[in-house]
Amino acid sequence: MPPTQQLIPVKEIKDGVAVLRNGEWRTILIASSMNFALLSPEEQDAVIYQYQNFLNSLDFNIQILIQSRRLNIRGYLKKLMEIEERQESELLRVQAKEYREFIKSLSEMVNLMSKNFYIVIPFYPLAIGKRKLTVEDFARYKTQITQRVEYVLAGLRRTGIHAVQLGNEEIVELLWSYYNPADLEKGEIPAFPSV
Repeated sequence: MPPTQQLIPVKEIKDGVAVLRNGEWRTILIASSMNFALLSPEEQDAVIYQYQNFLNSLDFNIQILIQSRRLNIRGYLKKLMEIEERQESELLRVQAKEYREFIKSLSEMVNLMSKNFYIVIPFYPLAIGKRKLTVEDFARYKTQITQRVEYVLAGLRRTGIHAVQLGNEEIVELLWSYYNPADLEKGEIPAFPSV
């Protein structure tokens, strides 16, 4: 059986770009969410129209990825306990305790979920499979994928969505979370070596 690293399609992560084993590149953006239901009908129509225009203007593929995970609030509950213990006023201590217990019981009754929204932008360097990329090739292709990123960021801004490009460490953490969902829900995120 091959080692786990051979099952992951990513060869390396460099300058915010995931280089796949087949030579293709991926850049990943994390995007904000929008509560569409709270918008007026006119605002909803405007957002839909802008989003439609954005998608129709793309001359390359993108992938929209939604990651839903159970929210681990153990750290938050621990912090609330520390705040409770530091309170000098008995009234504030009681209120902090009641709030902590409320949050704990709420989390036990309902699955608290976190959602993250990602946009994956592909790029296919011309040198795929031909030879090893030189530093000059990497810089030239990096400029081209950066132009795609800027185009997507501008299109998303017009719809009211803010996004930022993930760096090396964030990409590593995202990949780790996909391959280790149970550990992520427990809050057992390891310290990653710098990439």
